Amino acid sequence: MRAVVIIPTYNEADNIQRFLTQVRKDAPNVDILVVDDNSPDGTSQIAKEVADRLGQIKVMTRTTNRGYAAASRDAMRAAISDNYDVIATMDADFSHDPAVLEQLVSQVNEHTALVIGSRYVAGGEVTNWPLFRRLLSRWGNLYTAFCLKLKIKDCTSGFRAYSAKQLAQINLAELTADGYAFLTEIAFVISRNNLGDVVEVPINYVDRAYGDSKMNTKIMRESMVLVTRWGIALRTGIGRKHLPR
Repeated sequence: MRAVVIIPTYNEADNIQRFLTQVRKDAPNVDILVVDDNSPDGTSQIAKEVADRLGQIKVMTRTTNRGYAAASRDAMRAAISDNYDVIATMDADFSHDPAVLEQLVSQVNEHTALVIGSRYVAGGEVTNWPLFRRLLSRWGNLYTAFCLKLKIKDCTSGFRAYSAKQLAQINLAELTADGYAFLTEIAFVISRNNLGDVVEVPINYVDRAYGDSKMNTKIMRESMVLVTRWGIALRTGIGRKHLPR
């Protein structure tokens, strides 16, 4: 199966060279698509230099409609158009272990639409997070799974592998989330429409050592508002037309 990993970036100059080199070493059979939102720190240029040296790496530089969700949608469309069988996603800050990438990719099959690298199934871990952030993430995922009737322990993990065939059945343009709520939204669409099994694989999530986290209160607020709205619509029918399809 042809596989590609999408790596959305913004101001990852401190990480990108080391990260791409490690992915190329640990997952030699997976192509790489860096999608950068025109980072002012030169992330895109560094990625292009690494791509020229290592190969199997493409860099997409975006200058409009910035954000995690928009970047992910653009890159997913490009990967589907390039006829990949499996489309993975991961972060460039080493919070996701490149050594686990091929394991996620290998578990996508005709029955499995989504494989999630999960912090919250048996064997999953979180390293270097303060207690408050652990509790907030854990509570957020429990709340999300309850509201949306999902049997997923880690709805917000960005370390994933999708079946491109099943992903192509989703109208990505109709998804409404701007930030990391996109991860929950797309998992919800896959589950709600029975596009295939969702499998969770335990991972150790390690907090970044270099650069700044992109998580902020605006992103968290968007996630809670959307999940609550979708949960109400799912249970009462109020606002059902706004449910992701």
